[in-house]
Amino acid sequence: MSGVDIAPLVDAELNRRMPERVKMRPDDSQGFREAWAILERLWGVTIARARTLNEAALHRSVDDEWSFIQTLRHLNFASAAWVGRTVLGNLSPWHHLDLPWDEAPGWDGIPWDREARPSLDDVLTVRRERQAMVRHVMESLTAEQLASEVTRAEPGWPQVENFPVKEALHIVLNEEWEHRLYAERDLTDLTNGS
Repeated sequence: MSGVDIAPLVDAELNRRMPERVKMRPDDSQGFREAWAILERLWGVTIARARTLNEAALHRSVDDEWSFIQTLRHLNFASAAWVGRTVLGNLSPWHHLDLPWDEAPGWDGIPWDREARPSLDDVLTVRRERQAMVRHVMESLTAEQLASEVTRAEPGWPQVENFPVKEALHIVLNEEWEHRLYAERDLTDLTNGS
């Protein structure tokens, strides 16, 4: 190894290829609103693309990753955890179709059924509710709220102490951005018959 840190070069190249990527780490309320609007627009295109495939394909795993529908279920879980519970204080914001990450330890009262095979429309019903919740938080976000911290010590997940609201919202933006890229990659494979 040469000791050269190439991470900044990779980051710069990714930003060049995807100019909206840099907007996923906002610092102010308006930046969060803009980032969320970008994500909703991009996901709209991805959902329209997914609708061109049959339901069985949307339940198919590509390279042992989550299926398209499982990805949406996971994003529903992430929004519930980081916005519903952490930011808004709803201690049990879960829907029975939510899907934590595979290595999660499991918690009482939090759904976890990776084998469920709900329809795309059923998952999108929950997704629209979660997107509306996040959109409402972003639209009403003030500088004071963005600078605040929250503590959630009650049973469940996440349990956090003095956790920055800004970081909770960054987590949701990152989950949405990265998982859409995975979904697009997998939709390409499914469309090509992989």
